Amino acid sequence: MKDNHKSSDLTAFLRLTSKRQKAVMMLFENDKTIKEIAKELKVSDRAIYKWKNDPDFIQAQQEYAISVLDTALPDSVRELMKLINGKKVPAMVKLQAIQTVFKRAGLFSDNGTPELDKARIRKANADADLTEAKVKALQGGNNGQEDKVAELMGELADAIRKDSE
Repeated sequence: MKDNHKSSDLTAFLRLTSKRQKAVMMLFENDKTIKEIAKELKVSDRAIYKWKNDPDFIQAQQEYAISVLDTALPDSVRELMKLINGKKVPAMVKLQAIQTVFKRAGLFSDNGTPELDKARIRKANADADLTEAKVKALQGGNNGQEDKVAELMGELADAIRKDSE
């Protein structure tokens, strides 16, 4: 258990007794049962369960987890870059690595953007108009519908092209 964390990031953690700090670290590592942790710290199982429900202990666990994960970030990014640049790495793995890097940098979101949402709406509207025009054309009410279908198909192709850019 290394302790290479900035004390300013661990205020609740540092307020804990040394036994509770060790419990936080051992629980984070997740390789021992509550019973094993209690035995090693020379406390009862019940004490560990009580600690786990204490708001200060919970806050300390969160601080410790964030601190540990922050120290792992540079190595994680380095590994992602190896995946992205690897010659024998499958394309899907590269794509997932690129998305992960972009998400972490705040440059990519699964939720989309207002522009993307507008483009999706335009595409859905164009699809609906095209379907309506096709139905009318098939029902025999041509009245220039063939031209309208061709026009809508062009708009749909443009919308799809804009979405893919």
